[in-house]
Amino acid sequence: MDFRIFTEPQQGATYEDLLAVAQASERLGFDAFFRSDHYLAMGSGIGLPGPSDAWTSLAGLARETSRIRLGTLVSSVTYRYPGILAIQVAQVDAMSKGRVELGLGAGWFEKEHLAYGIPFPEKRFGMLEEQLEIVTGLWSTPVGEKYDFAGEHYTLVDSPALPKPVQSPMPLIVGGGGAKKTPALAARFATEYNTGFGSFSDMAPRMARVRDACEEIGRDPSTLIMSTAGTIAGGTTTAAAERRANAIGRDLERMRDGSFVGTASEIVDQVGTLAEAGFTRFYFQVMDLQDLDHLDFLAREVMPKFA
Repeated sequence: MDFRIFTEPQQGATYEDLLAVAQASERLGFDAFFRSDHYLAMGSGIGLPGPSDAWTSLAGLARETSRIRLGTLVSSVTYRYPGILAIQVAQVDAMSKGRVELGLGAGWFEKEHLAYGIPFPEKRFGMLEEQLEIVTGLWSTPVGEKYDFAGEHYTLVDSPALPKPVQSPMPLIVGGGGAKKTPALAARFATEYNTGFGSFSDMAPRMARVRDACEEIGRDPSTLIMSTAGTIAGGTTTAAAERRANAIGRDLERMRDGSFVGTASEIVDQVGTLAEAGFTRFYFQVMDLQDLDHLDFLAREVMPKFA
């Protein structure tokens, strides 16, 4: 069982904010610090001082942390060509001495594409499948050999397939709640399947579909890590949890089905129910990056119950 901190910097965060949260997460014993890969704030805010690039900021954090794992949940295939993405991730993996994980998805937020001139094709799952095949192919090609790929969306000719990541295989996360395409891609390419931000009752059926997809291609489902994510708003009392929910513009009671909320015992029960269903990795989405006491509360009151 491991616990990870997941942030949404597009809502408003400086690099210093991210560094403070990442270093606190490392100091308090969390397994990983992850961030979204978005370029536009969601909701009514404007996200000052403005968006940051995920892999640029992770490169900085790679040099200013020593143990905690780092990654995206998730990068969109619309943002980068797969060959360039493979280079970026491999380089940050080297900068971190082998602590990086790549989460990759099809993308969904059209407004940010319009805001920054990024093409947003209507059909993107084909792009995702090809990018997954390309990045894994580039990383697994032996040094000294060339890599070629010819697809509908991308063509690579005589690529030297360099640089290589420190890790082999590179941890690769495929996430989502789709009924067919996402499970098939996770079974074929991923080391981890992630789902969340829905009713807790939906999580086990999503996992079951991915396990079925693994069995259909002859993969042992136990080789795929199952993880889930949800917004966190906890406290030593219900009133404290309510204050944290209010601070991020949420209502505690409305958050209860699909988020990790309430007192420590309530969050332990929420995590425990999902753990019984088979999830072994949990991403706590922290929206208030100034509230480092929130991380301390989780490290003291929740994580030790699963040691």
